[in-house]
Amino acid sequence: MRSDDALAERVRKLQAFASGIRASEYHVTNACNLRCEGCWFFAHGHDKVTREETNLRALDEFLDNETVVRRINTAILIGGEPSLFPDRLERYVDKFEKVTISTNGLRALPHQGFEDVTIAITLFGAGPIDDNLRAIKPSGKRFTGLFDTALKHYRNDNRAGFVIALSDGCDEHIEDTVRKIQDNGNRCVFNFYSKYGADDPAGLSERQRVLDAALYTKEKFPGAVISHPFYIKTLIEGKTEWGEFGYKVCPSISVDYPENFERLKNGNRYLTRFNTWAADLKSLKLCCTSGECNSCRDSQAILSWLLVSIEHFCDSSEMLQTWVEVAESYWSQFTFSPYHVRNKLHRDAS
Repeated sequence: MRSDDALAERVRKLQAFASGIRASEYHVTNACNLRCEGCWFFAHGHDKVTREETNLRALDEFLDNETVVRRINTAILIGGEPSLFPDRLERYVDKFEKVTISTNGLRALPHQGFEDVTIAITLFGAGPIDDNLRAIKPSGKRFTGLFDTALKHYRNDNRAGFVIALSDGCDEHIEDTVRKIQDNGNRCVFNFYSKYGADDPAGLSERQRVLDAALYTKEKFPGAVISHPFYIKTLIEGKTEWGEFGYKVCPSISVDYPENFERLKNGNRYLTRFNTWAADLKSLKLCCTSGECNSCRDSQAILSWLLVSIEHFCDSSEMLQTWVEVAESYWSQFTFSPYHVRNKLHRDAS
C-alpha cells in the first residue's frame, strides 16, 4: 500500500470511530475531599449554584433520558470528586457504553464493576508543586504525598492515566514525575494549569521553558507521554498558525444552553450532542469546564478543537499526518478506543 493510501486509510478509520461517539459531561457531585488552589469548579462557585440530586431513582430516570432519548453513549464524569459516590458511578457505568471518570487520586476507584472505565487522575504542576497546589483538605489543612497516594492506588492499572496540568516551575520536575508514572505502569497526558482568580489565569512567566521541558519529556518518554508535540505547543501557546483558541471556535460547549445558540450559528464546528450537566441533573453549564473562555486551556477542549479542524491540516501530506497522529494519540487515552494500549495488545495477541 502506498504511503498516501495508508494515510487515507488511517483518516477513514479515525473518522469512522469518532462518528460513533456521542458524548456529554456530567457533574456527579458538588462535593470534594480537596480544595486545590486554582480549581475552576470552586473558584467560580459551581458548588453553590445548584443543589446536587441525591436520589438514585431520579438519577436513573435522567440517565434513561440521556441514553434513550438523546442517544448519548459516552459519559465524561467530573465533580467535585466523583470517587466519593461509587453508587452513582455504578449507575453511569450501567447505562453508558463508554465512561471516563476524572478523579484527584486521593481515593481509589474499585476495579470490580469498573473494569472498563477510563480513569483520568489530575496533577497540578509536577513534583512538590502538586502538593503545594492540591494537597489541601476542605478544612484548609495541608498534607503531603498526594501524587504518591495516587500512584499506589493505580499501580499497573491500564484503566488509569495521569493528567498533568503544566504550570510555572514544573519544568524542573516534569521529567522525574513522568518517569515515576512510567515506572508505575501508567501513562500521562498534558493539560494546562489556569490560575483562576489571578489577573491572567493563562499566564506563564516561563512559557518557553515549560514548553521546552514538556517537548523534551515527550521525546524522552514517548510511550508514557501520550500527548503529541503539535498539541503540546498549541496547549501552551493557545493558538496555531491558522487560529487562536477561544469561545468562538471551542467545540466543547453545551448545545442546549441558550447563551450558546449564537455561537452555534457562527460556522465553526461543535460537538453536535454535547451538553455539560450540573449535579442537580437539571441545569446546563455553558461548556465542559469553567466558562472562563478567555483563559481556558482545557486539554479536552483544545484537542476537540484540533480534531474537528481537519480542513486546516489538508494543505500537505505532512500536515495531514500530523492530524492523524494527534487524533490517534487523543483516542489512545480511552479504554473503549481501539487505539488504547490494552486493546492493541489484545489484537496483537489474537
